Amino acid sequence: MGKQATPRALPENEAKAVARMIRVSPQKLNLVAQLIRGKKVESALADLQFSRKRIATDVKKCLESAIANAENNHNLDVDDLVVSEAYVGKALVLKRFHARARGRGARILKPFSNLTIVVREVRAEAA
Repeated sequence: MGKQATPRALPENEAKAVARMIRVSPQKLNLVAQLIRGKKVESALADLQFSRKRIATDVKKCLESAIANAENNHNLDVDDLVVSEAYVGKALVLKRFHARARGRGARILKPFSNLTIVVREVRAEAA
């Protein structure tokens, strides 16, 4: 008697990938996530490839993982995939101390973020 499998949270035409503990602030990561929301995956990958933001490589890896999940785990067609959701959440914040003049100290915050990308298969309607 094993444990029952949890029911699938997403619809049948969706797949997702989550990148946790990315070493960047959620505000900066959200700027890159806005680039790809609502776009076809080929266009989103190209935008991330040529983005000048440092974190774009990690976002690209997460998007490629979501595409691979859709193809291998859920048998979705890669050519019809669209980035339906890309959202950012806060993770932990490392607090560090930086010595300053006259015996003072300054707090340095090193935030981490979580990124979730959901891709949806949208069938092209024959007109």
